[in-house]
Amino acid sequence: MRTRFVSFLAVFVLALAAFPSFGQTTSSDPQSTPASTPASTPAADTKPPEPQPLPMPSMSGPLQTAVPREMEGGKLAVTGILSGIGWTEGNHVTGDSSSHWDVSNAQVFVQKTTGWWQFYLQGGAYNLPAIGVPFLSTADTVKNIYGPFPQGYLKLVKGNFNVEIGALPTLIGAEYTFSFENMNIERGLLWGQENAVNRGIQLNWTHKKITTAFSWNDGFYSNRYTWLTGSLAYAFNSANSLTFVAGGNAGAYAKSTLATPLALNNSSIYNLIYSYIKGPWVIQPYFQYTDVPTNASIGITQGASTKGGALLATYSFKHGFSLAARPEYIKSTGSVQSGAVNLLYGPGSGAFSFTITPTYRKDAFFMRGDLAIVHATDSTPGAVFGPAGANTTQPRGVLEAGFMF
Repeated sequence: MRTRFVSFLAVFVLALAAFPSFGQTTSSDPQSTPASTPASTPAADTKPPEPQPLPMPSMSGPLQTAVPREMEGGKLAVTGILSGIGWTEGNHVTGDSSSHWDVSNAQVFVQKTTGWWQFYLQGGAYNLPAIGVPFLSTADTVKNIYGPFPQGYLKLVKGNFNVEIGALPTLIGAEYTFSFENMNIERGLLWGQENAVNRGIQLNWTHKKITTAFSWNDGFYSNRYTWLTGSLAYAFNSANSLTFVAGGNAGAYAKSTLATPLALNNSSIYNLIYSYIKGPWVIQPYFQYTDVPTNASIGITQGASTKGGALLATYSFKHGFSLAARPEYIKSTGSVQSGAVNLLYGPGSGAFSFTITPTYRKDAFFMRGDLAIVHATDSTPGAVFGPAGANTTQPRGVLEAGFMF
């Protein structure tokens, strides 16, 4: 399958490169300026345009990417992040400890954002902290999950249509993969059911208030290209939008690793996400449903599903201060007696959480902290928190500080 996919991509890229219209300048190209339009003021009096945020990495705030460093005569833009993390928690599991510190991000982002062909490359070290799960060191995260180049792709653009090929950020969910991209340092309970990086091909198209995307990919980093995902977003106005996302595995695969959980890689998932962004407020409530079907041939003797909801909200004060909050609830189906697959803290379990994150940002520097608590319901003894896995509640405090450069 992988050989066929690579061959398909090679033919696809060559065909697009040979298609002349992809090399034509369009009105959407920021470098395109009508020759007949006179300058309204002398060049010496023209105010330089304000630096615009780069399209990648995606940011939900309150952090922002730095003004990019330009290379190759402005054709390439380079940004990056260096940050550290420390945390302490109660009811840690056996084999873990109550406190940790590590590098959370040491990454560089290189991208070309103009012309008919563009690209994005992200490389370095990263940590993927999430509430309700044990700490994994940054070295082990890089080694066992997405490697030192977690995301990177080629982008072919024509007007309001583009094609992306490579290791892409997922369309699923309302939270991004890396800590600095999100309102909170740690990812939430719903994020734990979602994939994060997809290797494959994605088609994107916008028309007036509608934005669509469709992807053929390897799901939970399985290297088996049987996942299909898509999204449809409608912008009511500049402040309000609604997005529907759906994805799932059209095949079945018995692979089970840290990056490719067996049950989740063979699931289907659906999101309904509302976004309100205006002034100091960013508010995103979303609903999520997942389903893992029964498939004894790959070791899932009894399937299960989850339903959950979350509210992501940030308010930005003056002088670089902001406050984010995230309440969540999720519930799974099944039972121990029925032999259902475990998707949370035992078959049929549920959980709710609350995370609050104050942030201070000044120029390139930022510092922020998570105060989070997770409480499991209908859990299976041995599958929750504490040395014996019997405690149903886990509090945690996390501090992250660093520089966006």
